[in-house]
Amino acid sequence: MYLIDMFRASKYMYFRYMIWSDPMNGIEGIDEEGLARLVTRFYGKVRQDPLIGPVFNDAIDDWPEHLEKLAAFWSSLMLTTGRYKGMPMAAHLKHRSRLTPAMFERWLGLWRETTAEEMPAQAAAALQAKANRIAESFKLALMLKLDPAPGHAA
Repeated sequence: MYLIDMFRASKYMYFRYMIWSDPMNGIEGIDEEGLARLVTRFYGKVRQDPLIGPVFNDAIDDWPEHLEKLAAFWSSLMLTTGRYKGMPMAAHLKHRSRLTPAMFERWLGLWRETTAEEMPAQAAAALQAKANRIAESFKLALMLKLDPAPGHAA
């Protein structure tokens, strides 16, 4: 039997819902080619970053395949194409012990920088807003602790 911090659990579910339920299609400057270019440039920076690069580089065996998957993820979020079929939370939970809140802030900082460089202002703002929700959802899920109920062995 486990007790869950219900506030954090409900906040996580809200952000998880908001990630997928707020379609962004129709924003000028967001298209498949732009998203693929953005993802490639962004993860080029991530791979070189001293804080988050080692985690990503250790986790990803085939970068071209992973970049395709990430482009499909952003296409599904921003253009509602349905191309992404994965489970991003499960993939990130495998690395829970290595992730810190500072890493999420660094990821967001690089995302803001790259979207501003690659996309028109309105598109960059929409992508940044979506990334903020994703980061918040992931932080909540990764930091959510399941503690044994009193009187029960773990």
